[in-house]
This record gives sequence, structure tokens and C-alpha cells, in this order.
Amino acid sequence: MNMAQTGRLITRLRMNLGLTQAQLAQRLDVTDKAVSKWERGKSLPDIALLNRLAAELRVSVIEILSGEFLNVARSSNLDEMSACGEKEDYTQPLSLKPADPGSLMVSPYLFGSNLEHTRSCIRGGLSAQMLRNRKFAGNPSACKGCAAEWYPIGEHTIFTFDRPYTRHGEGYHMKRMSECNSLSLLNPYEGQPAGLGQHGLGVRQGESYLFGAVVRTKGPVTFSAALTNRAGDLVYDLRTMAVEAEEWTRFELELTPNTIDQDADLRIWWEEAGSVCFGALSLLPKDNFRGMRQDVVEAMAEMGIRVLRWPGGNFAGEYNWMDGLLPVDMRAPLQSYLGLETQPHSMGYDYDEINTDDFIALCRKIGAEPFITINPCWNTPEENAAWVEYCNGDSSTKYGRLRAERGYEEPYRVQLWSLGNEFGYGHMEGDNTPGGYCQTALEHGRKMLEVSPKLSLCSSGPYPNKEWAELSARPLSGIAQMISQHYYGHAPNYTELSKVEQEYHECLASVSRMRALIRESRQWLEPNVRISLDEWNVWYAWYRPSSVTDGIYAALAMHLLIEEAEKSGIAVACHFQAVNEGMLCVDPDHVGMTAQGQVFSLMKYHAGNRLCSASQEAVVTIDREEQITATVVNASFSKEKVVDFSQHGPCREAVLYSSATVLPPSVFEKKDVLEQARTGSLCIPPHSVLLLRF
Repeated sequence: MNMAQTGRLITRLRMNLGLTQAQLAQRLDVTDKAVSKWERGKSLPDIALLNRLAAELRVSVIEILSGEFLNVARSSNLDEMSACGEKEDYTQPLSLKPADPGSLMVSPYLFGSNLEHTRSCIRGGLSAQMLRNRKFAGNPSACKGCAAEWYPIGEHTIFTFDRPYTRHGEGYHMKRMSECNSLSLLNPYEGQPAGLGQHGLGVRQGESYLFGAVVRTKGPVTFSAALTNRAGDLVYDLRTMAVEAEEWTRFELELTPNTIDQDADLRIWWEEAGSVCFGALSLLPKDNFRGMRQDVVEAMAEMGIRVLRWPGGNFAGEYNWMDGLLPVDMRAPLQSYLGLETQPHSMGYDYDEINTDDFIALCRKIGAEPFITINPCWNTPEENAAWVEYCNGDSSTKYGRLRAERGYEEPYRVQLWSLGNEFGYGHMEGDNTPGGYCQTALEHGRKMLEVSPKLSLCSSGPYPNKEWAELSARPLSGIAQMISQHYYGHAPNYTELSKVEQEYHECLASVSRMRALIRESRQWLEPNVRISLDEWNVWYAWYRPSSVTDGIYAALAMHLLIEEAEKSGIAVACHFQAVNEGMLCVDPDHVGMTAQGQVFSLMKYHAGNRLCSASQEAVVTIDREEQITATVVNASFSKEKVVDFSQHGPCREAVLYSSATVLPPSVFEKKDVLEQARTGSLCIPPHSVLLLRF
């Protein structure tokens, strides 16, 4: 890696975009001195910043690291890109003419999403678990010894970390720290309270919550568990249980608060002298789906996700599937290799709340095809082949029999498997050279295919890239039918009202770059190799309020995927992440669909239909009952678009998704316009999407 060459490229790209060093620094939340050092070849951007920097400069990470442009069609003038999109694509009247459908089907595999254990997708998102650091990972608090996120109860209570209850399963080889602890409490005085509590839990009146604790005690102890207000002077519900257990024992109590409090406390204490060791604590709504929130699961089903990729993404390199064979309370937390990049909201740990059985149950619940990413760095080929056997083997095989003994007699029949994630970009553990990754992927893929010969395997790499195509994709083409590709669109940076329109068009222009990258990849690949677009999204959309700009970007991107799928050999496409990272916004008491989520849910009506016509502004398909569905995008920032559909005959459904603003936070207003559509045409407003069904 040549730092000077990388610095020169960053300088050139920044100046092409008309940005000062200070402006680029502001967008990246770094100092302008840091940008200056990069450009002078004195240092390199932190690994956690590379994807964001690439998105801001509209290049790939591999281009930044190599300091060279790949052979990708790109405009050297940002205004030209924006103007081209506005003049050519968005403002002309549109006539939807009937067309005989060909043999092409809109693959349901284009309507995928990731389910990655990163940021707030699981903790604070899909997981129904309410407690933070419920397995006592990390280091204790200074001078008190109490685990992080917990506070002590009792003036004289002595806290220490003890030998753990949580543990890792077979196949755990990762080098991590401070994952496994238990919390031991000594109460020196009879009749004095000793225990621990946690602030900031949202509870609802009349809803039942299951409190669980795994404990060891010295002598008999009567535990009290209560939901209270923050001060502790109002008790919403309290239950007690007598426990005496020299070995690890789990007990459970049901708590039903008599009020609503979004900042309630859970308090656990006893008054007998002696010691108690907590191995794990749990608090779940009684109405949960395998430890997942029912409302989030229902929202995922409503969106029409047809492929669900799990457990990552980057997190796949931190996951050990055999840990999931342990009971959920016993599974050790998994420390993040990338620290604040993947687990910034949970102390750098994932608490392993979802295992393979839960994931398959979720896929079946929402109607999605499972897509599993292995960990080829820390799991051996034999261990990943065992995962395939656990999913697909019958009861005559070792791991198929284990699955059956766990209550799942029928094989899961998981077809889609990814041989790791984002190798070649440098931030994943393992060999990131094309030849080194290729050798690793071959070893794992061959072992997996010995167990289940008809798998669809997806290899990784920084495509488009001629070296990776020749030294990795080509040798792997005999076993891997797909290569993975990742694309993040430009994230609008709304800092000045005068630049709102410019930011809007910069975001939409990046859809054209997605097309260029897909086509560039295609030219390097063997004809029998197809593309898996594992991640597409507006970069960093999950760290700011969502907006209609993101929604219009998503509409254009999904139209592009439908249009390009057969031309460019796209087999699978997954939105970056549904939960708390683009499509669903999860709060403690409700789930809301963002503008991207609204568009994704709208586009599901095309899945599985035969394709009549497709462009970025309009897609028309026909289903098995000969019913026609059309989606039309007016991506203009300020101009209306006339849509003529009179040749299709009368509509049976016409719904307009529009908004008065593109600024965050904003979502589309959904409006029935069937009455207005009876004339056979509509004039739809700027930045809107129209659904027509005939």
C-alpha cells in the first residue's frame, strides 16, 4: 500500500467534488488535520472510516487503498451527473404502453435484506431482550466491582467477578477478551438488602414480562424482583422466590406492571447474609417470538422480504455457529473485532440471542429464503461443513441427528451460503489477498459441497477488480456460482438549506454509479458466475433520521435491479439491513417504517411476476392471474410528471406515495388516488412513487 499514492487520490477526488479539507472532515466527523495528513501521505484513514470515506468520494474502498482508479465509467463533473439524471430521466411525460411479457421473471431473490448482529439491529431492535449486559461482559465499574450497565443495591454489598456460567461451544478459536464472567455478591449482614438494578427499561401497563435469573447460592435465599420507578419509591409489581442452589439453577418470575413507564427500573435483592452468584439475567415481554419482538417480526413480514442474509456482514467474522447449540442464557457474549464499528451500542459485544434454529424459524415466519454467511477465518472447513449438515442433513447424519434431537426433525434445506464477507477490503480477519482468499474459500466450499452437493455458494471480493476476477473468482467458478458485491450510495449531508437540492441529486446520481459498478464487474467474470449484491443502501442512513430522499434512492435502485438482473447476471440482492438500519425504525414501544421501508414494501408486488418492461422510472409486471402491476418514480426534485396509462384499461388500484419535503425526518404519505386515475392519466408530484394495478 502506497500512502503517498492514496493521499494524491483522496486530494484529487475531494477537489473534483469542490470540497475543502475542512468540509470533508466535517462529513466524516474527523479533524481537518487528519484529512491533511492523509493527503500528504503521512497517515491512512482508520479502517472503520474507509467505507464512509469511499461513499463520500464516490469510489470503492479498494480504490482508496490502492490509490488508483478502477476501470469504471464515471463522470468527472458532479453537476454533469446531477443534471444528466434530472434532464434525461425524471421530467419527461411517461406513457405506459401494454407489452407482452417475455419469459423473464422478476426474481424474488432481488427482494432480500441483511440481518446482521451490528449496531442496533439486534439489541434495541429485533431482540425482545430488555436488559443491557445481561451476561456481565467486559470490565466491572471502577472501585465498586459491579458489572457495567448495572448499579449496586445495599450499602455494604461486596461485588466481584467470578468464574463464568456463560461459555463458548465447540469450534471457538477466536482470540477475544473479557467475554465470560459471572457477578458474585456477598451480603455481610443479615437483614440488610443486597442486590443490583438497572435503569431505563420501558414497560407498559398490563403487559406481562418474564424475569429470569441463573444463580448459585450459599444457603437459602429469598429473592425479590420488582419493576419500579427510577427513584425506587413506586413499585409497579414485585414478586419473590425462595432459592437454594449450590450449582447453577435458573428460576423465573412473571411481572405485570400497573402503569406505563419508559424509564422504569428492574431491582433484584435479598436480605439473608451470604453470597449469591449471578450467571445471567433476563427480562422479556411474555409475548415474544423465540426471544424476538413480535411487532418487529410482523413488520418484516409486511415488507415482503424474500431473502434474509445472516449473521453478517462483518459480524459473520465474529460469530461461532456452534455456540448456538447452547441454551441462550449460557451462550457467551462475542466481542467485536471491529469494536465500535459493529457493536457501538452494546459495549463492543453481541450477546448471542439468535441461533440457527431461531433464524430459520424467523425466515419461515416472514416468508424469506435463508442465506447464511460462514466464518472462514476462525471456523475450520470441517466445522462449516458441519453447519451445512446441521441445516440440511437428515437424521442419519451426525449433525442432522443433533438437529432432530433438538426438536427439528425436517432438514432446513438452506440453499444459499456465502463464503465469508468483504474479503479483499482489509477490515476482515483472514487472508485478504485474492489468491489467499481463493485457497481458503476452495477448502471450505469443497467440504460444504461434500455434505450438500447442490448448494449455491457465494464468494467474496472487492469487485469490480480484474486481479480478483482472475485470481479468485475464476478459480472458484467451479464451486461458487455467485460473487458478492457491496454498494453504498451517497449519503445526503444536509447542512445548508441552499444545498438541499444539490444533496438530493448527488444521492440519486449514485444509482447510476451502482449500475456502472455492476456492469464493470460483469466484464471480468466468467459467464457461469452470477452477482450477489449483498449490501446496497444509502451510506450511514442508520445514523441520522431517515428521509424521502432515501426512499426515492431506494425506488430507483430497486427499479435498476429489476432492469439489470438478467442483463448483468444478478442472482441475489439484499438491502443493507431492515431493522434500525434503513427500513424499520424500532422504538421501545412501537415500530415505524421509513421511506426506504415503504418503497421496499411497495415493490414486493413485482416479486415472482413476469417482466413486461423496466427502466429506472417505471417497471411493469404481470402475475399468474394476468393482473398487471406498475410502479412509477418521479425523481425530480421540483417538477411534476404526467403519467399516461390509458392503454391498460381501468385501474383497480392506484396509490400515491408523496411528501411535501425530502428533508429528514420524513416519510411518504400514502394516498388512494383511484378516483383521479379513472381518466387514464395522473400528474404526480415531485419526489413521489405511484403504484398502479390493472
